[in-house]
Parts: sequence; structure tokens; C-alpha cells
Amino acid sequence: MGGDLEPGTLLDAYRAGYFPMPLGRRQLGWFSPDPRAILPTGGVHVSRTLARHLRRFEFTIDTCFERVVEACGDPGRPHGWITPAVVQAYSRLQRSGWAHSIEVWQEGELVGGLYGVSIGSFFAGESMFHRATDASKAAMVHLDRIMQSSDGSLIDVQWQTPHLASMGVVEISRREYLQRLRTACRGTVPAALMDSRPV
Repeated sequence: MGGDLEPGTLLDAYRAGYFPMPLGRRQLGWFSPDPRAILPTGGVHVSRTLARHLRRFEFTIDTCFERVVEACGDPGRPHGWITPAVVQAYSRLQRSGWAHSIEVWQEGELVGGLYGVSIGSFFAGESMFHRATDASKAAMVHLDRIMQSSDGSLIDVQWQTPHLASMGVVEISRREYLQRLRTACRGTVPAALMDSRPV
């Protein structure tokens, strides 16, 4: 409990295997689940229906980061935890090249996406949203394709859910997770994420 959402605090936490979630209005919690849920690189499941939907979507990276985070934090969603302070904190990370968003578009409208923190070949997925069928799944597929370009990459999704399991997410022990995290943080940033960093 405690701490802050300053860029240095957040990056140190992710490198150590923790991620933050506000608890109520004034408290900040730091979590390191055991087991930990990850999406094995190249292991995303694409159903026939999802494959058809993918052809209808267009994808961008970091073109409207704050819109994605705010959409993930829609107060109408159950168990919402993305506060204005969280939006501000991760937007600071994005401006310095440490956080990224995947945007999913259909006919010029933002219909889904995800955001997270990137360190080396490690990507910590924070949250995702959809306004069209399979749009959040499509964002995961696109992220998986991006991360496949770096050896030893690790995609963290924090906790397992039935929805994530259907996409190919698996659980590993915290010990294994921390071992893989150390390696991934020393890895090479995927080219697509590097290209989107501010100059």
C-alpha cells in the first residue's frame, strides 16, 4: 500500500513484477499475483469468427493514447479503477515512450483498443475495451504480432479470466514470471513500438 504514480515509481514497480491499482479514492495498492497470467507470444487463439472480424478492422499505435485509456476507464464498466490520476500518470509514461496504446478502427471510428507499459521486450497489458464485436480481441492479436518481432518477449495480462483463457492466456508461477520478466526487460523493444516513440 502507498507510494505514488510518478514515472520512476511505476517503471521500478513493473521491473520488480508489481502493478498498481487504486483502492478507493485515496489508497494505492501494488499487486504481484501468484500465479500470474501471460499471453504466450505467438500463442493467441484466433477463431474463425475473429479471423473474419480482423479483416474489417484497421490498427494504429499511439495515435490517441488518452482516448484509449479513458475508454478503458468508462465509469459505466463494472469494477472500474482507472481514475483521472491513472490517466494522467500513464499519459506521462506514453509521452516519454514507456507506454503504448493499440487502437482498433472500423469505418473511421475508434471501436476498441488496449494500453500498457513497454520495457525492452516486455509488455504489461493494463486494460482494454471494445465498442464493436471482437475489437478488444483484435487489439490483442495485433499486440501479439508486434511482440513476435522480439526474442524472449513477455506479454503480461495480470490475472486469468475465462475471456482471456479463450484467447490463449495461461498462468505461470510468480517465480517463473519474475525470471522471464528479468530477461524480457533486457530485451529489444519491438520495432513497431520503437517507431511510435517520440523523437
